[in-house]
Amino acid sequence: MNGFILVNKESGVSSNFVVQHIKKKIKAKKVGHLGTLDPLASGLLILAINRATKFSSYFLESDKSYDVEVEFGTSTDTDDSTGNIIYQSNNYPSKLSIKNELENFIGESLQVPPFFSALKYKGKPLYKYAREGEFITKPPRKILITKIESLDFDSKICSFKIYCSKGTYIRSIARDLGERLGCGAHMKSLTRISQGNFNISNAKRASDILEGDIISIEDAFKNLEKIKIEYNDEKKFINGVTIPNFDFKDARYRIFNKNNNFVGIGEIKKNNLKHKQLV
Repeated sequence: MNGFILVNKESGVSSNFVVQHIKKKIKAKKVGHLGTLDPLASGLLILAINRATKFSSYFLESDKSYDVEVEFGTSTDTDDSTGNIIYQSNNYPSKLSIKNELENFIGESLQVPPFFSALKYKGKPLYKYAREGEFITKPPRKILITKIESLDFDSKICSFKIYCSKGTYIRSIARDLGERLGCGAHMKSLTRISQGNFNISNAKRASDILEGDIISIEDAFKNLEKIKIEYNDEKKFINGVTIPNFDFKDARYRIFNKNNNFVGIGEIKKNNLKHKQLV
């Protein structure tokens, strides 16, 4: 029972609540999520089960996409609809001005994280400081927005789909959009649609998840090409020895042994193969 589970998280529950629910339901020893969703947010939450937790970093680093709703005219201390109102305005923007300003987010930029976030300062999450009335500003972090599409605007609420790099706070996008348009704004709702190779279309609600829904580690990396190695090379691969003379392009690969059993993820650099993560 090693692999990944795709959960369609409902709004109003924490990611950790989902983790504990699934852990108990399928009686797994280890369960971890591969990128948290705020309680307000819904959508795709990827869980790693047992030995698959060793592969978590590959998905934590992956790009994501979201469906977003932003409400204009009100700013909050959390940058979303759960927070206390800190600014209000009746100066609502036009759809064209929203479109033009959103386009300025596309590309690489520096983003200031929200005061209410799980990022840590002196070993303590920022949201704990904020709840105590101390608002800690972390240095801006580099993010990448690759695409924003499907913009719609009705009254004071706009919706759009955004494709972004890891570490991007959509709440900060909403906050900054409101500041740039001079009217204030906050994130009204958020749904994660995709993460890496996984999509919400293949996810189930936590209450419907069964052990049979686990995606094997091998299948989770089907986007990587497959390489089969001989017995002697398998021993070297497992022991972390670099194996020369692999005429493949520099990239990561799924590595199988002579009996076609999945061994782990390897990486080739200058025709040399070395393991990145073993099963």
